[in-house]
Amino acid sequence: MSIRSLTRTPLRLALGLSLAACAGAAQATSIAMYRDPNCGCCLAWLSHANEHFAKLDGQLTSKTIDSENIAAVKADNGVPADLVSCHTAIVDGMVIEGHVPAADIERLLTERPDGITGLAVAGMPLGSPGMEMGNRRQAYQVIAFGPDKRLVWSSYPASAQ
Repeated sequence: MSIRSLTRTPLRLALGLSLAACAGAAQATSIAMYRDPNCGCCLAWLSHANEHFAKLDGQLTSKTIDSENIAAVKADNGVPADLVSCHTAIVDGMVIEGHVPAADIERLLTERPDGITGLAVAGMPLGSPGMEMGNRRQAYQVIAFGPDKRLVWSSYPASAQ
């Protein structure tokens, strides 16, 4: 074995360990939310998402983009017509439609299931993040969707009244 190969091996090992450490490091979360400029609940949802992700890794960038043609944003991002809500967000490359709880988004970003491009809460259910009204909550589902796939990601029951 030559001296040259002996010095390269520790260097390769150190480089490999450094790359592994970087891959395991917390990644910054990026949120871009598109909304109609006249809608206020969207900002409340973004505040919910910001608080959640800031607590997780402290590395968060978010921005609000007012759009006069929010329907085009939804269509361009593959949101199914029956799952639309008031705002569309792109969170680390995944489409988030409407008032999806941040914990469900966190799970999506961790699991990234094949064939799924986003999550949606259709409409604006009372009690979902950004649509809070005391203890009142309508039942709703978070739907995972993709070009050829759809499944129930999570369900939230109505509050007892």
